[in-house]
Amino acid sequence: MTTAVLEIEGLDVRLSEGRAARPILDGVSLRVAAGETVGLVGESGSGKSVACRSVLGLLPGGAAASGEVRVGGRDVLAMDRAELARTRARQVAMVYQDPRASVNPLRRVGDFLTEGLRATGASAAAARQRALELLESVGIRDPEGALRRYPHQFSGGMLQRVVIAAALAGEPELLVADEPTTALDVTTQAEVIAILTRLKDERGTGLLFVTHDLELAAAICDRVYVMYAGRIVETAATGELFDTPRHPYTAGLLASTPRIEAGAPPPRPIPGRPVPLSEAPPGCAFAARCAYAQERCTRESPVLEAHGGALVACHRADEGITL
Repeated sequence: MTTAVLEIEGLDVRLSEGRAARPILDGVSLRVAAGETVGLVGESGSGKSVACRSVLGLLPGGAAASGEVRVGGRDVLAMDRAELARTRARQVAMVYQDPRASVNPLRRVGDFLTEGLRATGASAAAARQRALELLESVGIRDPEGALRRYPHQFSGGMLQRVVIAAALAGEPELLVADEPTTALDVTTQAEVIAILTRLKDERGTGLLFVTHDLELAAAICDRVYVMYAGRIVETAATGELFDTPRHPYTAGLLASTPRIEAGAPPPRPIPGRPVPLSEAPPGCAFAARCAYAQERCTRESPVLEAHGGALVACHRADEGITL
């Protein structure tokens, strides 16, 4: 089996009593191997962003976490501040949804890129040369000029390339991308995805790709985890997940995705609303929105179990789901 660069086992994240009725994350487990792209999908509020930020030890204020988040075999949740800083600098990096939130608007891009490199002991000249190489690798045509410009002088797509370059500066084993294309137009989205995929293949970096776009996940991911109300409800290889979804929520997400093929049916939205943190329904959290729900589903919370080549948390996973 390929070496894992990320292993999350039984991760629970809970807010203090009175702030939420259920955990933000409830027993989440996932794995990313070197050179693998793993998708994490689900509606807004499902816990995707909290799960991926936990990899950097970035948890909500006042939250209590249990379980393990291992990067390169070491548990991030057990690290002291100095060890966590080294992990962020050398082993794992993150690309956020909004590139403008990742940079200081008052500092030149060259300062942004070389600051981390110089903190590791590189000379000013070596850090500048490395920054030029990184900008060229992500498709910035004038890297010399880019170093002198400020963030507001870049388009959203160009600035996202700069942020990707900064994330790659420490040669990380794992790259976490939290919906990195959401704020971009379709053409720029494709360019950014092509950059991430190429760099991942060239460097053997593991990529955890968080998205609400199932078509995008199908195009770039080797495996996909589906989240609902803080839990993983299904995971499988991408082809199997999209061809034969076993959880009604996965099937609902696929059925609600617009398609451009001739004769394709119109999208069908999932009825109801996602479960907010202020509610903790008994049984399966998806039962109130599920056309397949039975009385048992409202009483017993299903566990994640093997069904074929997938892991599914559904009492009726073997019965077949119709899109």
